[in-house]
Amino acid sequence: MHLIAPDILAEARGLSVGVLITGIALGLLLWLFGWRWHRFWTVVAVTVAGGLYGLATGQAGGGHVLALGLLLSVSAGLLALELARLFAFAAGGTAVWLAAGALFPSAQETGVFFLVGGLAGILFYRLWTMALTSFVGTLVGGHAGLVLVATLTDFDSVEWAGRNPVGLSVGVGLVSLLGLAAQGAQVRRRTIREDEEQARRNRKRRRDPIASNHLPPDLQKLKDAFTEPHLK
Repeated sequence: MHLIAPDILAEARGLSVGVLITGIALGLLLWLFGWRWHRFWTVVAVTVAGGLYGLATGQAGGGHVLALGLLLSVSAGLLALELARLFAFAAGGTAVWLAAGALFPSAQETGVFFLVGGLAGILFYRLWTMALTSFVGTLVGGHAGLVLVATLTDFDSVEWAGRNPVGLSVGVGLVSLLGLAAQGAQVRRRTIREDEEQARRNRKRRRDPIASNHLPPDLQKLKDAFTEPHLK
């Protein structure tokens, strides 16, 4: 199994340097900020997929291709956040199903693996999103980087990738784990900042006698007289 596919590298040889650099930047952003911007990535991915599907369907049916593609992309983008966990279920189930098929080729009930993977994707939604975006970002950046090196030099990335599938797959896995760790560190840092801010607000509230309700009895009665509604 080639995670860095020679066929994709061969097809991408004609891309310009600007497109390849954009691909590397996109892969790096996915790798590093997958969970932090996961709503943005979800909306963009679903919108683009919906638009491409609409264009393909309209072209096959002979209808208004541009209008169908635009309407379908907008509709998919509006529904993306609502369907995010459904996509996580489908992606997790597919990943585990493919892995189980590779590890246990003679297994009969492969649908069970799909359900287990889908449930894991729902229960561990944040972890799964970080792992998936890190992996996809590594693949996008890796393919774009190898094609860019082959474009700027005499290096034959297609032939090299065909000769080193295991090493490249291991490298993709290690870089993906590094991206997962980087995203996890961001989440921990953000959680610590939020806890510190909450503790600072609590300390400020305790220092404020009116906000904390720690008033002398006479002042407390005066406050209650103005704040409580008068009974008629």
